[in-house]
Amino acid sequence: MKIGIIGAMIEEVTPLVEFFKNQGYKIEEIALGGNVFHKIIIQNDTLYIAYSKIGKVHAAITASVMIARFECERIIFTGVAGGLDSRLKVGDLLIATKLAQHDVNITAFGHPLGFIPESAVYIEADGALNAIAKKVAQKLNKPLMEGIIASGDQFICDESKKQWIIQNFQASAVEMEGASVAVVCNAFKIPFCILRSISDSADGSADVSFDEFLEEAARVSAQFSIEILKELGVKI
Repeated sequence: MKIGIIGAMIEEVTPLVEFFKNQGYKIEEIALGGNVFHKIIIQNDTLYIAYSKIGKVHAAITASVMIARFECERIIFTGVAGGLDSRLKVGDLLIATKLAQHDVNITAFGHPLGFIPESAVYIEADGALNAIAKKVAQKLNKPLMEGIIASGDQFICDESKKQWIIQNFQASAVEMEGASVAVVCNAFKIPFCILRSISDSADGSADVSFDEFLEEAARVSAQFSIEILKELGVKI
């Protein structure tokens, strides 16, 4: 099996790459499309790890390369997101049930917000991968919420904009990559899951700096991804 793991920032994938390096696996670095893909062969399986850079375009490029060039059969995206659901606190984990692009607006042509012709407002994540994520969460004794994630090429900090996204997309979290990965995977018929650590709660409160949070979130995401790989049958 060939599996791709993507993060938006280098900090989000470094602990995962370091894990395999410390385990003695050979890591081949492949430069392509302005990015570097870390290729790791684990017995009969091949893993590709990359950070896409921030934003929907970069995430879509990375997912497309993983699928079309490296023939990945599963895509896992890990990273951080802003919380919109009042139940989510900093550090909580959320897995997307479905994703939408909150910055797509062709309502002038009679379409609903987030809709693109020949596509849909929402793209559903893979149920089997989400079920594995839930199993891993139980194994690691980490609470895992499910919800809609809204993506757009904007950093959302305005309270009125947050409420607008909640009202129009019923989103639990907002970020800048997930929906584009979902669109790519849906087009290629590749199962995917989007796992996010909440970087700031709906009320804007945070007990630690973002840098401190990112380091811990990346460590947790790496651990989570490793356990998902094991559940998929990768002999780590």
